[in-house]
Amino acid sequence: MTHIGAGDEEDLPRLFREVERMADTFADGMRELDERKVTGADSSGRVVATVTGSAQLLQVRIDPRAMRDLDHVALSQAVLDAVGAARQAAGEGLEEILGGLNGGRPQPDPEDNPFARYFDAFLREDGHG
Repeated sequence: MTHIGAGDEEDLPRLFREVERMADTFADGMRELDERKVTGADSSGRVVATVTGSAQLLQVRIDPRAMRDLDHVALSQAVLDAVGAARQAAGEGLEEILGGLNGGRPQPDPEDNPFARYFDAFLREDGHG
């Protein structure tokens, strides 16, 4: 990304083009994520969840053996584990898109990211999470 100092006003149009290009790249990536389907499973593989690349839940498949062998508490935990695994895989797709925006530099540690709570809130809004 370009940094502007005093006397660099002639660089503003170039900077605006760069920001517009990055916004277009991000929008294209988000559209691609919405079209992508990602799956995750519980540790036994008997419960499988499918989410969009933007982590919206599409489907949960439960093997009939899980219905028979697990009580309601264990079954609900298996569903949560499968959905969590699918959403984690979807998050990896988002990291790919963000990596493309920052020139391939490594992402900061999520614990050090001051925007992490805002991003989490966004994913939970409007059916994203």
